[in-house]
Amino acid sequence: MSTPTATVSTAPSGRLAAGPRRPTTRGERVGAVMAHHFFVYRRTWKGSIIGRFASPLFFLLSMGLGLGALVDARAGGVAGLPYLRFVVPGILAMQAMMLAFGDSTYAVMGYIKWNRMYSAMLATPLRVGEVLGGHLAVVALQIGLATAIFLLVAAPFGAFGSWWVLLAVPVAVLTGMAFAVPLFGLSARMETDSGFSILFRFVMTPLMLFSGTFFPVAQLPAWMQPLAWVTPLSHGVELSRDASEGRWPGWLGAVHLAVLAAYVGVGWVLAHRSFSRRLLS
Repeated sequence: MSTPTATVSTAPSGRLAAGPRRPTTRGERVGAVMAHHFFVYRRTWKGSIIGRFASPLFFLLSMGLGLGALVDARAGGVAGLPYLRFVVPGILAMQAMMLAFGDSTYAVMGYIKWNRMYSAMLATPLRVGEVLGGHLAVVALQIGLATAIFLLVAAPFGAFGSWWVLLAVPVAVLTGMAFAVPLFGLSARMETDSGFSILFRFVMTPLMLFSGTFFPVAQLPAWMQPLAWVTPLSHGVELSRDASEGRWPGWLGAVHLAVLAAYVGVGWVLAHRSFSRRLLS
């Protein structure tokens, strides 16, 4: 007598089943936006990954080891640290800012004006906040990946004093987003890309030089120091440097985090408003 065999149901389930489909959740809609950007990234990831490894290596060789040897020989380091261990955590935060500028300017204008991909997304059940949030989430992941690669490249050179430097990854992501979110809103308001060269030349470059990355903010003229502390980069640099050395930042750490979070929060409101005005009006 034959025994009955179990049958495996192959009927589709969930939203693939026949009949009325359940509405997509907000998480699924944001995930769909992220999936689009990842599909696009599949075409360019090889070149970007090579750049992710090459960029920290060049910074280490030129600033950390080349210039650092001169600084250590003449001044005995900076702020009680060898110059390599002083400058590399700052470069981590600076790289996050640079990536944020790159991914939040031309790319955003392209999706708004040149290929109108944002408009195509909004022709589906996606909403403005989901389109904006999905793109920003991908930018955050890109910054986190680049920072992790930087850590892997720099660690064998003795650039960090503690394993707490792993906290520099979320710090770099928060620093980058403090720039990226407001820049999304600014890019949505611009009609041409001519203003981006001004941003890179007169905003990003001075921030690289005067936010404590290569020398302490305290060495700036007195009138420039408040300007440095108003910007997100100086706070990201300090948090990254504390993490690199395993130092507890105390109440100043809470101030640094609050400033970065404020830039993200206020930037989100402005970016959402700018996207809604540009894409729905």
